[in-house]
Amino acid sequence: MPEELRVGFVTGTTPDKWARAWRDQRRGPLTMVPVTEEDQADVVRRGVVDMALVRLPIDGDDLHRVRLYDELPVVVAGRAHLVAAADDVTLADLADEQLVRPHGSGWRPTVDQLAWPPMSEQEAIEAVAAGTGVVIVPMSVARLFHRKDVVARPVTDLPPTTVALVWLRERDDERTQAFVGVVKGRTANSTRG
Repeated sequence: MPEELRVGFVTGTTPDKWARAWRDQRRGPLTMVPVTEEDQADVVRRGVVDMALVRLPIDGDDLHRVRLYDELPVVVAGRAHLVAAADDVTLADLADEQLVRPHGSGWRPTVDQLAWPPMSEQEAIEAVAAGTGVVIVPMSVARLFHRKDVVARPVTDLPPTTVALVWLRERDDERTQAFVGVVKGRTANSTRG
């Protein structure tokens, strides 16, 4: 029996799409492992997972990266918040807002905006629903944890968040390349080229 492939994924990425294609092609045992953005590179480096669907950027030349897609950043706010009246917002529109958790796409809030302890995306959206601030997350995360008492609006002057597949350069074997092929759309009968 082939060795199990363990693929980590951060919240909001689309692991089911590729897991289904892997299984349809009968490539072998596959386990999808949820990981946090804070630990996404570390779990690959420590061998907890063989590969991971992550949000860039990730530091280090020890990892191969295959860029998969970009995600639109959105601000999530309570339905009664002023953000709800807008079609989209800019960072200037959010300058005086209390951020529930920091945004991971290179934008760093001021110290005054970081009054909240670390929390998950779901906890942050629950806090926002209570009217205690706003949170900036990728669109997929906002959709995953959508609630009727919040709204999500694009933040037009933030760069998109890039989702990528990463794995250790030293672990670039046939099984790894088979999964890379799946995420690139190759079938069991196609060749690398």
